[in-house]
Amino acid sequence: MNSRRIGSTEVSAIGLGGMPMSIEGRPDEERAIRTVHAALDAGVTLIDTADAYHLHADEVGHNESLIARALASYGGDTSGVLVATKGGHLRPGDGSWSVNSSPDYLRSACEASLKRLGVEAIGLYQHHRPDPKVPYADAIGAVRDLVDAGKVRMAGISNANPEQIRQAREILGDRLVSVQNQYSPAFRSSEPELALCEELGLAFLPWSPLGGISRAGELGSRFAPFAEVAAARGVSPQQVCLAWLLARSPQVIPIPGSSRPETIRDSVAATELQLDPDELAALDRA
Repeated sequence: MNSRRIGSTEVSAIGLGGMPMSIEGRPDEERAIRTVHAALDAGVTLIDTADAYHLHADEVGHNESLIARALASYGGDTSGVLVATKGGHLRPGDGSWSVNSSPDYLRSACEASLKRLGVEAIGLYQHHRPDPKVPYADAIGAVRDLVDAGKVRMAGISNANPEQIRQAREILGDRLVSVQNQYSPAFRSSEPELALCEELGLAFLPWSPLGGISRAGELGSRFAPFAEVAAARGVSPQQVCLAWLLARSPQVIPIPGSSRPETIRDSVAATELQLDPDELAALDRA
């Protein structure tokens, strides 16, 4: 497995996104745990989760608890696995999403995540989504306080624009190590954020890198060049997409979601797929 860096921590160049294992259409727990174990077997050392990855109002943190059980039941060494979670996004239980970035809420959310993950400090804690009711500096200040208190080792932000990235950097300094924004063939408007991450030396973690849970399977039919390169290489369009993302910048660490062992194995294989300049140019134009 090729590696990249988040702050001072070396992680696999492809991470595992836990969201599909806990929201609508989720698998049974046995298959979900097999998926996590397959990722670990393949060399994945970055797992991305969030307290908001759940269905019902009474199961906040479903995915965090699932990841913790999967790690605890794995037969190998998991000491090098970085579990990244997030706080500030909520699911009331009716299928909708809401936000709460008040410092008090973020502190309580972090405490709850610590308990569910069964750790003394969260490896990477990410502010999930800006809250229009809360000044951004107040929310990021709360994350800074969590790092200062030793409850969080590294800090990240998600769904942030360049101004917010710079503001977070001013507040957190070198403790800010990553930005997690949507980025895929279907959603390329995060180019400015990626460029800023390159400038500041921050890891850029694309969420929904294959186009989202409901559209990932259609990637090849929606973007013909990805299907054409895949056919020529004898691999899946999804694998080509992840290899294309990796080639965008050394700061990029895709976190494709998965709920089946075979899909995360296919995703991991993208780290060995080297696309040539002509292929990359065609994909850039897709």
